[in-house]
Amino acid sequence: MKRYTKHPVGAHYGTRQWLLQRLTAVVMAGYTLFIVLALVMHRPLNYPAWKSIFSEMWFQVGTMLFVMALLYHAWVGMRDILMDYLRDTTVRLTAQFAVAFVLLFYLVWTAAILWGR
Repeated sequence: MKRYTKHPVGAHYGTRQWLLQRLTAVVMAGYTLFIVLALVMHRPLNYPAWKSIFSEMWFQVGTMLFVMALLYHAWVGMRDILMDYLRDTTVRLTAQFAVAFVLLFYLVWTAAILWGR
């Protein structure tokens, strides 16, 4: 008799990632609405005005959460595309590593922009 281990297969495989991708979309939509309203209300027309808006800690944290949601959303989408279209394991893992590296680079770069002095 063959015993099966609990592997993430079947009807619920990927449900968590699907839900998290939808959640990140909601976070991004909320931030986009918020930023549009903030820009309409404050109308920053020059660099010092932009800098003053983004100097607030809550604005920096909100922007960082948006970027994290965006990068996770991009990771899930790119991972799924690569899994669907790249059949060779070595090529697929190399491409996934490259995507992960670029997304991590963007995260660090965003932090440097928001909190670098």
